[in-house]
Amino acid sequence: MKQMLRAFLVFGAVLMSLSAGAQYRTDLEPEAASPQGDTVILTLDQALQIALSENISVKVADQEIRRQEYAKRGTYASLFPQVSGSGSYQRTIKKQVMYMGGGSSDDEESGGGGMAGMMASAFAPIMHYLNQLVALHPGQITPYVPAPVEDSGDSDGGFEVGRMNTYSMGISVGMPLVNAQLWESLRLSGDQVELAVEQARSSRLDMVTQVKQAFYAVLFAKEGFNVYKSVYENAKANFEQTERRYKAQKASELELSRAASTMANAIPNVYNAESSVMLALWQLKAVMGVDLEMPVDVAGALGDYAQTMFRDIHENENAGLENNTTMRQLAIQAEMLAKTVRMQKFASLPTLSASFAYNFMSMNDDFKFSQYRWTPYSFAGISLSIPIFAGGQRTSQVRQAQVQKTELELQRIQTERQLKIAIRQYLNSMETAMKSYDAAAEAEGLAQKAYDVSARSFEVGKSTLTDLNDAQLVLTQSKLARSQAVYNFVVAKSNLEQVIGADFTDPDGTYNPQTIR
Repeated sequence: MKQMLRAFLVFGAVLMSLSAGAQYRTDLEPEAASPQGDTVILTLDQALQIALSENISVKVADQEIRRQEYAKRGTYASLFPQVSGSGSYQRTIKKQVMYMGGGSSDDEESGGGGMAGMMASAFAPIMHYLNQLVALHPGQITPYVPAPVEDSGDSDGGFEVGRMNTYSMGISVGMPLVNAQLWESLRLSGDQVELAVEQARSSRLDMVTQVKQAFYAVLFAKEGFNVYKSVYENAKANFEQTERRYKAQKASELELSRAASTMANAIPNVYNAESSVMLALWQLKAVMGVDLEMPVDVAGALGDYAQTMFRDIHENENAGLENNTTMRQLAIQAEMLAKTVRMQKFASLPTLSASFAYNFMSMNDDFKFSQYRWTPYSFAGISLSIPIFAGGQRTSQVRQAQVQKTELELQRIQTERQLKIAIRQYLNSMETAMKSYDAAAEAEGLAQKAYDVSARSFEVGKSTLTDLNDAQLVLTQSKLARSQAVYNFVVAKSNLEQVIGADFTDPDGTYNPQTIR
């Protein structure tokens, strides 16, 4: 029975050892697992450069800048002449009837002859003058023979006017000459483009922070994997040593079972750490905007960032909000509201505009287009519009814009206070993490020394497996605490850099999308 138990424990431990070792070689040693070299090893700078070109939020922000630039161009187009052409056709269904004079029955009895008689009497002097011109210039002027006027027979005596078909076409031009409200709106459109650029910078800052923290999370997960793998390897070595001592009848079966149990309990932690590495890599690829199936690994270790902790705190201890994207956006919005107030006030000023039109018109009763006579009609003019009274609408709009400006100023003050608190909080977190790292590093050295002493004592039989496991637990906790301190430091630093707007800023403080600090 004892031999069967021992064989079972040994066989299970070997299987778990092989499984854990294979998983480690697959995930933590990409060059060995992928001899073809198809796994991409990325540094932090390379990951940021890929995210700048592939991240969806960055692409959307860039498109928003283009949209605002097109909107600005459309606003500037209002300063140029607006040219439009027109054309129309009208078919008369019932012609208009024109009436001249009374046309009552009393007129007919007095010998007026109704409407026809009245028109003949009215145009008699004109016809007499035209006949004299014909007599003085024979052959040069064709006498006008009036068409017979048909009397409708009723007492009114009206006659129809116009033609059945009416054609018109032309071109019109309009241009503002003096319009203060339009000029102020042009300045406002320029601020909208500037706001879109700052919003794009904000999207980039968010993206950089996400990529940094995802990159640090991968390093932290790999540190945890290495710690738990070391714990498993130590448990495996202790089991093998206990097994040799058991065969030499220097260890009890209880000690052998305890060593096998310790090794078996270490395996789930390795699996969990391995899963954390995979999830962290997927998160990094997601924020970078690359295919999730792309084989990617990261270069470096958390310990690399521990060497610059003191310098990083010293460089940022006097950090301000000059480059903070939220404060910049609020400043641009405040300027836009100030221009909006002026624009609403300018709505009460007169406006001057110029106009020009050139049209052709033809009226005919048939469809013989070649015989149509087109009559041109054109004009040019200047119009002055003076706002006098609008029921208080313009005054209400001005006051509304002023209230919005006051609200934005209050919001700016509150936001500035919160951001200053955030800066102090991140600096304190960095300082606490640095102190925790120093303490954890010292504790790790002592724990490693204690474990080595306990291991040598266990080899010679002067200490028990329980003492060795206790030393291993303390060493594991100190290693994880050291890695946790570095991770907390770099995460707080990335949040601080986002708040102060350190990324994408040249040394002179100007915004540059290609600059990453």
